[in-house]
Amino acid sequence: MSAEQSAPSHAAVDRVIAALEARGVEPRVVWFGDAVTTAQLAADALGVEVGQIANSLVFTLDDEPILVLTSGAHRVDTDWLGERLGGRIGRASKEIVKAATGQVIGGVAPVGHPAPVRTFVDVDLARYDEVWAAAGHAKTVFPTTYDELVRLTGGTPTPVEPGSADEPTREA
Repeated sequence: MSAEQSAPSHAAVDRVIAALEARGVEPRVVWFGDAVTTAQLAADALGVEVGQIANSLVFTLDDEPILVLTSGAHRVDTDWLGERLGGRIGRASKEIVKAATGQVIGGVAPVGHPAPVRTFVDVDLARYDEVWAAAGHAKTVFPTTYDELVRLTGGTPTPVEPGSADEPTREA
């Protein structure tokens, strides 16, 4: 898969670009010829480590949609994280994902949603100077940093699995 230089237009991507610009970030959206719907596909296409991919996963915490931005190097331990957050975490349906973010599974970005979504940012992403997140479509990503991701989303830095619990969290 190779990045295309001429970027097509897509409403969800346009909203992500507008949200980035509104937060003082110059958007550098990369479009791919094929969908990169997994962290490994995105990492391979970019030539980076899978841990540098910030997966945008929508869950429900009790009945509230939440966004967990997690390193592509591991999975969210929903039982463990739910206990830490004081509730029960479940996988959100595609309808909940679309309603909460205005985007579809496989292309959910950390920003550009119709309304703010309570967000948690995996502290494991702090290990990387650069991380990549979806930009509203399964063929798009944009580069950022951990600190910028926390700032852009107003997210709460948190470990998402027990092995990360001892790592320091950063203040937003």
